[in-house]
Amino acid sequence: MKKWVILVILVVFVLIAGCFTKQKPQNELVFWTLQMRDFSGYMENVIANFEKDNPGVKIKWVDIPFSEGEKRTLAAILSDAPPDLVNLNPDFSALLAKKGTLTEISDEDLKQFPREIVDNMKFNGKNYFIPWYATSALTFYNKKLLPNPPKTYNEIFARCHAGVTKPIMMFNFAENDSMLRLLNKYGINSPDNINSQMAIDLYQTLQETYNSGCFPKESLTQTHRESLEKYMAGEVLLFEGGSNFLNMIKENAPQTFAHTGLAPQLTGETGKYNFSMMNFIIPIKSQKQDAALKFALYLTNTDNQLELAKLTNILATNEQALSNEFYTKAPANDPFAQARVLSARQLKNIQPQPFYSNRKEIITLVNNATQKILLKGASIESILDKLKSDWQQGG
Repeated sequence: MKKWVILVILVVFVLIAGCFTKQKPQNELVFWTLQMRDFSGYMENVIANFEKDNPGVKIKWVDIPFSEGEKRTLAAILSDAPPDLVNLNPDFSALLAKKGTLTEISDEDLKQFPREIVDNMKFNGKNYFIPWYATSALTFYNKKLLPNPPKTYNEIFARCHAGVTKPIMMFNFAENDSMLRLLNKYGINSPDNINSQMAIDLYQTLQETYNSGCFPKESLTQTHRESLEKYMAGEVLLFEGGSNFLNMIKENAPQTFAHTGLAPQLTGETGKYNFSMMNFIIPIKSQKQDAALKFALYLTNTDNQLELAKLTNILATNEQALSNEFYTKAPANDPFAQARVLSARQLKNIQPQPFYSNRKEIITLVNNATQKILLKGASIESILDKLKSDWQQGG
């Protein structure tokens, strides 16, 4: 790269960072969220109530688009006046923790959250993240075409080998981290075991299943949205997705909705479920760490979590909120409540996902290797050996 290009980049970075070094009022706590503007009424009400109970604190709320979250947060964190509380995803939070930029949080401060969630989110054995909300996918199946839905991927493979007249599902092998999450359900989640015998056997089965027609050929190229469309059209028997998809099925395919049943997420060898989480972090350079922690725990208390949950399709992370009948009881004629209860129950049996500082690069490596294997581009062993080598080199 030419020296003048590097110089321009450095100047731009300094200017961006400089935006965060301006003096702010002594009692102001700067709070950043990711794309929560649609729920501004809720957020503003929570902030107003907190300020009323804590007259010495004034919250400045800044909402940022998802696409800009990591870039703007990194610039702010490296400045001398970062925001005091930031909403991020766990992987990027782990990268910041690795750089030593986050405040450590005690187990005692996180006692309002289930141990399964807290332990899953530790980085190097320490707490840096405050859970905010979660999601956990379910299995939607056509009761008319598939009366007894499979509970595991292995059951799908067995049914495929026994012969099927219609593709069971369209798994999106090359979309985002779908394949990385599937591997994680088998405990395959690092370069140490990506070319293990279990991984070889799993990929062999996936290759046979894909080439048998049990997964549509488009599984290698199409997206989750197109999987949903195939399910709504009755072209596949089941679909995995968040509870928010239930309303889309009802609105766009009422006949399919009438025959849709709900089951837990498909599992692998671990018997555990994947989930996604959003959390808060407190920069170590924040001058209001105590107030930031107090506000984060206020945002995630039982009442505030339940109120947010009733406005959205998210799962609370507060233990008492998850014990509320909102998450434990569902009328037999209310599939939306059933989806919520099933999803919440899965948070008690979650599969830890390693933090990857270079997650995007690893996803690309895994997806490319998967495509080659399913298309029989080379031997499975050689492809996975190369994947291991590339992964070890940091993607």
